[in-house]
Order: sequence, then structure tokens, then C-alpha cells
Amino acid sequence: MVGSLSTLPLPVPAPRRPSGPERWIRNWYENELGWATVPGRPVRLVVGRRFDVLDVPAEAGRAALRHLGPASPVAAQGGRMRLLVAAGSAQELPGLLRWLEWDGADLDLVALGEGALMEAPPPGAGAAAARPPARDRSVSQGAAVWVRPPGPGCEVEASLPTLSALGGTGGSPDLARVVDTVAAQCHRLRLRRVCGRRPDRS
Repeated sequence: MVGSLSTLPLPVPAPRRPSGPERWIRNWYENELGWATVPGRPVRLVVGRRFDVLDVPAEAGRAALRHLGPASPVAAQGGRMRLLVAAGSAQELPGLLRWLEWDGADLDLVALGEGALMEAPPPGAGAAAARPPARDRSVSQGAAVWVRPPGPGCEVEASLPTLSALGGTGGSPDLARVVDTVAAQCHRLRLRRVCGRRPDRS
């Protein structure tokens, strides 16, 4: 009997599926927005397919908000802002900075494009992040939140800043204006650090 029992196949556990909030978050991005995610925790979005990201200090990001449409998604995490821009913008950034004459400056500005990942803020978290991220303890502690969450549906890309808006056509924000504003603010922040002055709170 013992020999016959030992030959019985052992049950193989089914693969673990994400459950609870993680599964809901992943489904929302993939099914509602059509944005790809990667396995693992926390939920992370694939950058470079539907959008690229400008990762900047929160103060610089806040200055750029006036150049973004209300539907342009903006996230915050760890004292940084992540401005979602049109896919391919990361490759255009070096040339754009040269054209704007910012290429020689030491800017705290990072462009994330193809091959990069971005932590996915929980949908609906934007309401909790309405106040400036730099003054929000949850943001400074590293929790990803939406400052301006993407709207429902798979047409978010139409609201992303792009170089094609330079001609004034279409409803997309002008990427050049966004980058110029962010670069100027990054430069101001660097000068403040060099001079040992604390940023003002205005």
C-alpha cells in the first residue's frame, strides 16, 4: 500500500493571482486605460508605450501645472512629481533642452522612456493629493499618489504634452513650454542650494 500511495501525483498549487486592492488597481490600469503593467508588488506601469515621464522636484512640477490641461495626468512620490508626456518625448528631451538653451545647466530633471517602469498610484488617490506634495507627509514617505489622475477611458494620450503642439494645433499642451518651465525651476532650486538659502513657501 505504501508503495502505491507514493506513486500518486501530488496536487500542484494553482498560480497565485493578485487579490484585493492590488488586483483591482492592476485591472483598472490595464482594462480602463489600456496601460501595460508588470508582475510583482507594488503595481508598476510600463513607460514608453503609451506615455513617457518627466521626473522632477515637486516644486518644479507645481510650476509646470499651469501649462498642463486639467486632463493631463500628474503623479507624485517621495517629494518628486512625475509629469506624463507623449510617448517618445524622452528621446526628444536632449535636443529640446539644447534648443531652449538649457543643455549646459545641471538640472535635476530625469526623462523616463522605453524600458522604464513607474509605480502605479491607486486610482482615485488624486483627491487625497490635492495639496502641494512637498508639504504632504504621505508623499515624502514614498507613497505614489495622483495629483491629477488620468480620466476613465483609453484616450488619455490626447491630453499629454507633445512637441506637435508647438504649431498651436490640437488640444495637447506644448511640451516645450512645460520643459522650459520645469528647467527654470530646477535651475532656481539648484541656485538656492548652492547659496544655502531655504526655498520660500510662497
